[in-house]
Amino acid sequence: MDLLALIAARTLLFDGGMGSELMRRGFLPGGCPEEWNVTRPAEVVAVHRAYYAAGSDIVNTNTFGGSSLKLAAYGIGDRTVELSTAGAGLAVTLRDREFPGRLVAGDIGPCGHLLAPMGTADPDEVGAAFLEQAQALVAAGVDLLNIETMFDLTEARLAVEAACAAAGGRPVLASMAFKPAAKGYRTMMGVDPATAVATLRAAGATLVGCNCEVNAEQMADLVPQLAELNGGVTYAQPNAGQPYLADGLTVYDETAEHFASIVAGYPSRGAGLVGGCCGTDPAFIAALAAALGR
Repeated sequence: MDLLALIAARTLLFDGGMGSELMRRGFLPGGCPEEWNVTRPAEVVAVHRAYYAAGSDIVNTNTFGGSSLKLAAYGIGDRTVELSTAGAGLAVTLRDREFPGRLVAGDIGPCGHLLAPMGTADPDEVGAAFLEQAQALVAAGVDLLNIETMFDLTEARLAVEAACAAAGGRPVLASMAFKPAAKGYRTMMGVDPATAVATLRAAGATLVGCNCEVNAEQMADLVPQLAELNGGVTYAQPNAGQPYLADGLTVYDETAEHFASIVAGYPSRGAGLVGGCCGTDPAFIAALAAALGR
């Protein structure tokens, strides 16, 4: 599958947030979202279906925290293959049955451990954990691998290298979580866009993009920078505004219409794939699809 050719033909639309959608269906903070792939599979499928119906060309599997190192926090570090296989299977089966022609991205997030100099995680163990997860996702039939919400460049590089080793020629996307800083956009670990793109493209990433941390307006000026660094095209998934607590729940202050009006301008700035991150839901994706003339 030639992702860059698909992007050249038209802007592709990702999905939005998964965690908040599971919470609407009864998931409680502190639990393991990936376990729902086997304990509440119908709810996970319902989220995927809602995003496809809203217009998403690509949905992410419910496997963001599915590496063995991340799952170990719940005492289930030995279930990576089981939960990643199940998560990919839910999305792929739904796609094949109800939305043929759409795509499924195997979602890979941070491992939850810090590498040197901030922490003591073993790079070989981190790379092996990402490889195990990526291999399970590919074996279960995903069309591409999507590494997202990375802050540490070394961890992101290890994830990209592992994904590329498992991908079998499938596209590998990698996005960092940048926000405005005194000297331009940076991740919380101080990684700048130019260094991120150079490092991750050299490691094999098809495209390097951005997601999370900021709202649509704050991300807008980053998009053309990343597009230029990537050679003309990037991808971007901002949050639904800024979060705040209301009655003990995290709420985002963006409306779907405002979000869509801003993100629909991203393609003209060099984004070939657009979607949403934290706080966005199928209504945001439907509004964005409409704003893109879909």
